Amino acid sequence: MTSLFGAHTNPPSPGADNLAGRLDPAYRLASWDRLRAGVDLLVIGGGVTGCGIALDAALRGLRVGLVEQRDFAAGTSSRSSKLVHGGLRYLEQLNFPLVREALRERSLLLDRLAPHLVTPLPFLYPLSHRLWERPYVGAGLTLYDTLGGLQPSVPRHSHLSKGAALRTFPSLRPDTLAGAIRYHDAQVDDARHTIELARTAAAHGASLVSAARVTEIVRDGDRVVGARVHDMSTDTVNEVSARVVVNATGVWAGRTEQLAGVTSPIRMRPSKGVHIVVPRDRIDASVALITKTPTSVLFVLPWGRSWVIGTTDTPWRHGLSHPTTTHADLTYLLGQANAVLTSHLTESDVIGAYAGLRPLVDTEGLRESEISREHTVRRPLPGLVTIAGGKYTTYRVMAQDAVDRCSEDLGELPASSTADVPLIGAAEPEDVLIAARGHRAAAHLDDVNLDRLSRRYGRLLPELLDVVVANPRLAREIPGGAGTLGVEVVHAASHEGALRLDDVLTRRTRLYLEAGDRGVVAARHVAKLMGSVLGWGRSTRSAEISRYHERVSTELEAQSAPDDDAAAAIRERSRDPRAWG
Repeated sequence: MTSLFGAHTNPPSPGADNLAGRLDPAYRLASWDRLRAGVDLLVIGGGVTGCGIALDAALRGLRVGLVEQRDFAAGTSSRSSKLVHGGLRYLEQLNFPLVREALRERSLLLDRLAPHLVTPLPFLYPLSHRLWERPYVGAGLTLYDTLGGLQPSVPRHSHLSKGAALRTFPSLRPDTLAGAIRYHDAQVDDARHTIELARTAAAHGASLVSAARVTEIVRDGDRVVGARVHDMSTDTVNEVSARVVVNATGVWAGRTEQLAGVTSPIRMRPSKGVHIVVPRDRIDASVALITKTPTSVLFVLPWGRSWVIGTTDTPWRHGLSHPTTTHADLTYLLGQANAVLTSHLTESDVIGAYAGLRPLVDTEGLRESEISREHTVRRPLPGLVTIAGGKYTTYRVMAQDAVDRCSEDLGELPASSTADVPLIGAAEPEDVLIAARGHRAAAHLDDVNLDRLSRRYGRLLPELLDVVVANPRLAREIPGGAGTLGVEVVHAASHEGALRLDDVLTRRTRLYLEAGDRGVVAARHVAKLMGSVLGWGRSTRSAEISRYHERVSTELEAQSAPDDDAAAAIRERSRDPRAWG
């Protein structure tokens, strides 16, 4: 246990003063001090790309700051299909370089960077045409396997008869099935991965602050020289000078450039992707499912106690902070699922739903589903670099390209080393589980929870186990918590930068997606535990609970609305006070 739970494989950079990457209140205060003193590189945006940029730049020896208006991974980075994949759809579009790049990143994440959070996932691709479809899809998957490298991190594809396909996925409709092909990609807990990426950047010396909104990008003549940042926790405005500012704000990229006075800001075209969550027992299968739809693809993905079903690909023309699921979205996804499943899913089966916005760079004449998922890096002004587009899987390459572009303002930089630096929790879950069984806290936790925690926290698990030893009551499940333990909530506030109730219920845990009531029952208990760490009084706890209940209420009401216009109007009644537009 000592070797696994001991020092990190890659020690933080010289000068780092937060070796565990702990995002606690003390770190936040120290980060503001460093930001006010000035940085080499200021990142705006705390999604996976922004956090990846902070890590990449810190590893190159730069003084790095990052500000995020809401919470780490609050936007698109917590609302994906939870996949690390090359993208079969991009292969069909003949975008071989993007697929090859994504598959290389998939291997890195599986083998080295985050094996506790990124895991192989077997897929079934059902075939409905007897003659032409098997050789056509099989040829594509042969190429997919080949682009994955000579020694792929996942098994190569194999062909299944109709009978074998039904044994593997009994809930498939036999009347639509002529056979299937089995292949592998990978799955990720996107929000947890982004948060651990932020912690890794902090461990290497970066200063990251959430609930910090940029109100102005400051220029000296034509050159960007920093930003004014509103700390919404203290209601103060801070001046942050920077040699270069990196705009990693996703769908807000154009608006962020406008803050700097860019005359022709980058044009984004947000595309809404909706997923629904149903209980695990409603679908009988041991693998994931992928099939084509008229406008996109349908994923049916195992996710803890549940299944995630998605996705849509439709234009979104409303506020960027609160993309909303509508009744039309539910009807569409349930219809697509029921076209291939025998489960006869209805709206009453939906225990969770979420909508995210793909940060697509506008390409005139193309539908959302046709726009390239490749990323764009540009320098609209001296001292300002914008990164936009891309996909979750290739975040590390996007970060590398963005920092490379900063050399025009910073001078020659060392090469990126992020391909060789694992996240601070990186470890094989099986090894973590073996070590955890020898910890004193194991007496208070059953094997199911130890296994789950090993896969969520990896090498960082002792941070939780030590707390359980000191307070065994925190090993209990939270009422209404869908398996979430009290210690996970305490850890979210003490180590992972959670500042609001929503941060824990929606991103640090899976309560919002898996509890069935969107976490309403658990909210009171979570607020009490968070408050014990963050010093909340009774009025603050009550305000957090009320705000969260209001959010859930408006989202459920919006979910019954017929279209985006009606749903957006309802959802805007309960805005995150940290959000901009």
